[in-house]
Amino acid sequence: MTQQKQATSMANARPLALPANWPRRAAFTALALYAIYASSTLDFTWERIVRGLPQGAHFLARMWPPNVEPFKLDLMWQGLLESIKIAILATAFGVLLALPLGLLAARNLMPGWVSWAARGVTGLLRSFNSLIVAILFVKAVGFGALAGILALIVGTLGFVSKLFAEAIEEVDLAQVEAVRSTGASFANVLIMGVLPQVMARFAGFTAYQLDSNLRNSTMVGIVGGGGIGSALYTAYQRFDYDFVFTILLAVIAIVMVSELVSVQIRRLFQ
Repeated sequence: MTQQKQATSMANARPLALPANWPRRAAFTALALYAIYASSTLDFTWERIVRGLPQGAHFLARMWPPNVEPFKLDLMWQGLLESIKIAILATAFGVLLALPLGLLAARNLMPGWVSWAARGVTGLLRSFNSLIVAILFVKAVGFGALAGILALIVGTLGFVSKLFAEAIEEVDLAQVEAVRSTGASFANVLIMGVLPQVMARFAGFTAYQLDSNLRNSTMVGIVGGGGIGSALYTAYQRFDYDFVFTILLAVIAIVMVSELVSVQIRRLFQ
């Protein structure tokens, strides 16, 4: 009888199911209703999707087999090498510029008015897509790799500086204060107290941004920013779909290799 009472009391002591979160349910319901409304206004129908499947299959059939003519392969490799150069230069200059901007945006090291101004700059830089910035630079400096490099530098600066600032804000201030108590200058405090704590994350951010710039270098080339994107767009305009597929395979291979390199870079600084 006593055991039965204990079992009954334990059953009664079990936590009840999570209470209904009506604001969350209302938010999801509103999101679902808006998705239905938006799809009805944008001519999003399954009929169009079904009708487009045969056309998509025909397009893919025209891409096979890949075009491996020597002349076109030489053209592709030249574009790929240019894209790699664009990505590396944009990452190097973008990260170098992002370091001081990220430092100025760190609220635990800088006065409030300085950090908020720097964060406003980073937010402004992130508000523009790389393609839009590339179009502006193409108009300013003309077609070619320079426009692509400048566009990717802007994107790198806006993204990496924000990550740098957030990493700096998470450092252990006790170590920073210990270095500062020795009478070290502000530069020495950064070198001895801040950088050792965030160097691994900085390396990871840089490796990730290099991988991202390799992909974005293809897009900026489509609008005249140099690299493999120009060859890709030209091949598409000429309905040379088998060469388009060859370029896509090469881009995928380069991105996969860059991912492996990024992993090794992050491991070096761990």
